[in-house]
Amino acid sequence: MTIAKRNFFITWALTVLMVLGSWGLAVPAVALAAKAPAKAPAQTIGFVDYDWLLDQYPGMDKASAELQAVNEQAKQEYESKAPGLSDQEKQQLSNQLGQRVAQKREQLLGAMLDKIDAAVKAVAEEKGLTAVVPKSAVVYGGLDINNDVLAKVKAAN
Repeated sequence: MTIAKRNFFITWALTVLMVLGSWGLAVPAVALAAKAPAKAPAQTIGFVDYDWLLDQYPGMDKASAELQAVNEQAKQEYESKAPGLSDQEKQQLSNQLGQRVAQKREQLLGAMLDKIDAAVKAVAEEKGLTAVVPKSAVVYGGLDINNDVLAKVKAAN
């Protein structure tokens, strides 16, 4: 393309834009800048505090007492068997008793956590939440659904 043809094409394009602009057919830049701001999306992320939910869980006092009894029993068993054992045997006994306490804890709390998780899912679906995270992961925003989850857990028990 020669320089003359290029200059003609540029002049022609600018003339067409000016004519369209004067007729109001061109989109002025001001209209683009004045576009209404986007509406903020609804809360789609919820959060829960599992520690608080477990503390409020119906029957948690009973489960805590039972776990405390198992822990105390393991402590007494260790104290009665430990004298006369080698350091390695003491360590094995301690590990064995620790596993027993951990299994009991998992047994007691596992059922509670399963019910809490089911309530979290139900509340999230009711509120149209796309995700629910632990409270400790939230820096800003989100919807606190603790009370709704607790109400569902209590209604299920």
